[in-house]
Amino acid sequence: MDEADWRETLTAEVLATRYGAVAEIIEPVHMGTDTVNRRVLTDDGLRLFVKQYSSMANLDAARDAWDMSEYCRAAKLPVPRVWPDMDDNLVTIARGSTWAVVDEVPGAVNTSAMTVPLAEHIGVVMGRMHRVLAAYPLPGRSQHARWRTESVDDAMTRCDTVMVRAARQGHHDLDQLGADIEQRRDDLRGQVRLLRERLPETLVEQALHADLSRTNLITLADSVTGVIDFRCATAMPAWELGRAAFDPRTVATSTDWTACALAMARAYQSEHRGLPVREIRSCARIALLYMLFSLYGATTAEYDLPGPAESDLQRHWRERQITIRRLLTDLEDLEEALTDVGAGGGAP
Repeated sequence: MDEADWRETLTAEVLATRYGAVAEIIEPVHMGTDTVNRRVLTDDGLRLFVKQYSSMANLDAARDAWDMSEYCRAAKLPVPRVWPDMDDNLVTIARGSTWAVVDEVPGAVNTSAMTVPLAEHIGVVMGRMHRVLAAYPLPGRSQHARWRTESVDDAMTRCDTVMVRAARQGHHDLDQLGADIEQRRDDLRGQVRLLRERLPETLVEQALHADLSRTNLITLADSVTGVIDFRCATAMPAWELGRAAFDPRTVATSTDWTACALAMARAYQSEHRGLPVREIRSCARIALLYMLFSLYGATTAEYDLPGPAESDLQRHWRERQITIRRLLTDLEDLEEALTDVGAGGGAP
C-alpha cells in the first residue's frame, strides 16, 4: 500500500470510529501548511471536509479555534458546522494525530481580484463577526504586531536572513529577489518612522479570527458562504480590516482596488459602528506597515508545499511588492476617503 492509499484508509477509519460516518469517496486537498486536508463524500450523501493536524503540539490552539468557530456559527455567521466526535469533542485524537471534521459549504476559495459586491459582502461578514467577537473572552494567543513594535534594525536583519536562505535554497530568481529585498530595506529606512508617527496612540484589541484573508473565505459568485481556519487570537480589528480591504491579490491586479477597499470599509462600518473613526482611517496605513514588516513568501522551499501552492505563494509575494508601492503613492487620498467612511456613523 502506498502512502496515499494508507492515508485514505486512515481517514476512513477515523471517520468510522470517532464520528460514526462511512466514507464513500476521499479526495486530497492540496492546501494548508499546518494540516493535511481531504474532501469526503459519505455513504449517505454528506460532503465533509477533514483536517488532520501535522503536530499534536497545536491541540489547545485547535480546540480554541474550533470553539470560536462554533461561537460565530451560533451567531448566524456563515461558518461551517464542526462535527463533534463520539465523545462530543470538537477535535478528536486518533492514531497519533489531531483531527477535525466540518461540513463542506458551497463555493470555493477564490484568489483572483475582488469585485466591489464581493468586497461589500466581506465587509458585512467581518463587521458582524467583529461585533459578535467583542463579547468573546480574550484568547491567550496574541497576533504579532511587529508592524507596530519591531525595530527597523531587526527587520533589516530579517531581510539579510532571507537572502542567505534564498541562496542556500537555490532560489529560482535570486537577482529579482535581491532587488525586491533592497527596495524593502529602502522603504523600511525611509517610510516606517513617518508611517508610525501618525498611527493612533491606542488601538482597540479584542478576540478575532486573526487570519481572515482571501484564502480562508469560501465564496460563491459575490457572496461569502463560509469563513474557515480560525486562528483565534487577540488582535486589532483595524489590522484585520486593513489586511482584508487592501488584499494584494486585488490591489496589484485590479483597477477597481480603491473602490473595493472603500466598499468593504463602508459595509464593515454599517455592521460594526463601535470601531473609532481614527482606526477606520488608519486601516490602510496599518495594512501598509504590516506588509513592509512581513517577508512571508520571499522564499518558499522551507514550507514543502505542493507545486500549485508554492507558485501561489510566490505570486503573492510579487503582488505584495506592487501593493506596497500603490499604497505608498495613494495613502493620503485613501485616508481622506476612509475618514469620510468612518464619519458615517463610527465612534469618534
